[in-house]
Amino acid sequence: MKAVKLAFVSVLLFATINVWASGTAQSGTTSSGSVRIRMATGGSTGTYYAFGSAVGQILQEKTGNAITIQSTGASKANIQLIAAGEVELAIVQNDVMDYAYRGVDLFNGEVIQDFQTMAALYAEVCQVVANPAAGITSIADLKGKNVSVGDAGSGTEFNARQILEAYGITFDDIGKQNLSFGASADALRDNKIDAFFCVAGAPTTAIVDLAIGKPITILEVDDEHAAAIIAKYPFYTQFPISAGSYNGAPAEVKTLAVKATFIVSKKLTEDTVYQLTKNLIESKGAITAAHAKGAELSADYAVSGISVPFHPGAEKYFREIGAIK
Repeated sequence: MKAVKLAFVSVLLFATINVWASGTAQSGTTSSGSVRIRMATGGSTGTYYAFGSAVGQILQEKTGNAITIQSTGASKANIQLIAAGEVELAIVQNDVMDYAYRGVDLFNGEVIQDFQTMAALYAEVCQVVANPAAGITSIADLKGKNVSVGDAGSGTEFNARQILEAYGITFDDIGKQNLSFGASADALRDNKIDAFFCVAGAPTTAIVDLAIGKPITILEVDDEHAAAIIAKYPFYTQFPISAGSYNGAPAEVKTLAVKATFIVSKKLTEDTVYQLTKNLIESKGAITAAHAKGAELSADYAVSGISVPFHPGAEKYFREIGAIK
């Protein structure tokens, strides 16, 4: 227990020191010749920040590079920070980086290609939660229902649109509401909506809390529709929500997921990114001890469902170990 507490304090201290330092840090090299790398994560209470802080400490120890951590507005902001030369490493959703690379959806004509993929990290699961009392047993049943699709302009809203599209449903066919995950759960609890979309690691706290006192159904994205969606939007992968993840949901449910992913600036050298990638994948045990999401790290997972080209350093490592053929 003391060792766990010390490790936790160590990660917090690392993050605190490095967030302070990141206000003045510049990219380049230190006086000792190591590379200075600034990592953009997410809000200070979120998974991106906690995971990034844990990984940053380990990669700094393994590579000798000086890695500083920044708390940010997450995926879209992180891509823009790399484009502006403010950071060199960032955590983003793989669908959002696809939008940026092609200048669509969230980026709507703003093409950003100053970054490349380093490695996918862990799943952010597309969960469609419904009130069984509303007569909903499949996604097709959402037509004509009141459905929250996440905050306006969020990645979740685009995920919802793409999944509904595969079932022949548009936003005009539903009573669309734009609510956060917590507000969506409250609204379903109060019977103000019939269903909602939530894209996050599963199990998700908002859904766990809802299911304690309210019957829910987690809707499946079946194989046929999943294949059609993945063919059109290759950043998705199929993902099973484990049986028992939520009260009243005893069976496994097939759905889709996007991926939290490390991207890097094109300006980083091949050797720097090679060392970062190698030590990320080969430090799974240490990362998992520092943050539970580390358990999802694997070389095969890191390279699948990615539509943006890999940095040459990352590609070199994954080819060496056979993850990229």
